[in-house]
Amino acid sequence: MMKLVSVEQMLSFEKEADSNGLSYQKMMENAGTGLAKEIQSIAHSHSYDSEKLLGLVGPGNNGGDTLIALRKLAEQELDVTAYLINRGTLDDHLLVQFKNGGGKAVVCEEDLHYKLLNELIMNCEILVDGVLGTGFKLPLKSEIKLPLQNINRTIRELEIPPIVIAVDCPSGIDCNTGEVSDESIPADFTICMAAVKQGLLKLPAYEFVGELKVVDIGFTKKNSSFLSVKHRVADEGLIKTFSVERPLDAHKGTFGTALIVAGSLKYTGAALLAGKAAYRVGVGLVTLGVPTPLHGYLAGHIPEATWLLLPHEMGALAGSGASVLMKNFEKTDALLIGCGLGIDDTTYDLIETVLCNSSKTIKNQGRIGFVQNTDSSIAKQNFKIPPLVIDADGLNLLAKIPNWKKILPDNSILTPHPGEMETLTGVTIEKIQTNRLSVAEHFAKEWKQIIVLKGAFTIIAAPDGSTTTIPVATPALARAGSGDVLAGMIVGFRAQGMDAYNAAIAGAWYHARAGLLAAESMSGSASVIAGDIIDAISAALI
Repeated sequence: MMKLVSVEQMLSFEKEADSNGLSYQKMMENAGTGLAKEIQSIAHSHSYDSEKLLGLVGPGNNGGDTLIALRKLAEQELDVTAYLINRGTLDDHLLVQFKNGGGKAVVCEEDLHYKLLNELIMNCEILVDGVLGTGFKLPLKSEIKLPLQNINRTIRELEIPPIVIAVDCPSGIDCNTGEVSDESIPADFTICMAAVKQGLLKLPAYEFVGELKVVDIGFTKKNSSFLSVKHRVADEGLIKTFSVERPLDAHKGTFGTALIVAGSLKYTGAALLAGKAAYRVGVGLVTLGVPTPLHGYLAGHIPEATWLLLPHEMGALAGSGASVLMKNFEKTDALLIGCGLGIDDTTYDLIETVLCNSSKTIKNQGRIGFVQNTDSSIAKQNFKIPPLVIDADGLNLLAKIPNWKKILPDNSILTPHPGEMETLTGVTIEKIQTNRLSVAEHFAKEWKQIIVLKGAFTIIAAPDGSTTTIPVATPALARAGSGDVLAGMIVGFRAQGMDAYNAAIAGAWYHARAGLLAAESMSGSASVIAGDIIDAISAALI
């Protein structure tokens, strides 16, 4: 599991581990050993059997981790060179051990015009960046800045550049704020020690990080303070633990029924996108609750769905549809409300009645196609709301209900983008975006709901203070209808029996992964539309 921490937290964990008997020296040895294994794994995955490695070794503990890893690799008779940048060689026992293990070293200050450095870069297959660590603050000092400038220039000029592996973070990044120096070297992989540092999942730093990996340095299973950290980063290992069993004797009921209340004449396609997405993640049955006129437009596009045709006023859901809707709750495993509903007063009446489970008589009004008029007394019965997901205009309408925080069932899933989060909270978009993690965490606790704060690095927050960040930022998801797809995926997982927090994480993770795959298939993100994201879901599923 990848945890997400600040630099200050990490220093505190190391100090606690040292006081409990795990010395800094042993932690560094563990870090270097884990780093060496990850470097080997990456090399083998790229079919580098006789790899030439160049390690950039800086003055601090990051450089120490790197020297240990390089020593481990040199001892396996690999061609390993350490290029020492602003690192004194006197009394450096790690350097001595590295050389005794068969490694070669070059001192930057002795390399006139970086001639040897350029040759080493041009001939290496893997470049390990261990110059600066997580304690770095801008600006760069000239003795670091100049060689990094040269390294970047040389890499850019190569037709086939080396694989760049950053140690803990790409050099020149502020691991708290995400600020980046102009000289930072973009990495293909970043191997984090013990946990991901929060600045790596902020822009512009994220653009330099590449694929994130984490290695244990000896305390991650023992340190009580570390174990209490509730902020984590989603990865494949975590998502695999959420998988739904699919037995051979299954039937459609095995995988649940998702009821999706969505759409209006203004936003006809929203229900279609959500419904298709729910099916793609494996739900057994999707029922689309839509204003009656939409049925004729949509039915041919999703023949697998069943339909709940609801009363409408001028193409928007009418309040009288609440009784029709609530009668179907008993056979529903998860309910999604909101995609493309619009914000008409009559639709507000429907949502308010459903959430309040009102005892007032609902007037039968509006045109309802071939749906029979319902007995108004149905609203006086007590209907339990199924596990609930609220998205888009459902959130905007929810915010208008005076006591919505009290009547909303606990552990409902709310999926706001920053603008909708502003509507729900009164906190400005600027403040939300500046403090995404803390904002999502705070309101999930206050409201006792699951919050999916959408955007670059979507954050899922639970009432107990747990958060999971999706380590993806891509313009492929910045499309009309993308949110409908995400909501459909989440309700699909929820209907299959996942708990609310895990369903939200799985939906957001696979949604992001599908967006990346869609962009790849289109040779870029510009042409990706919501339907392409749906088409990529099957390939995205682990």
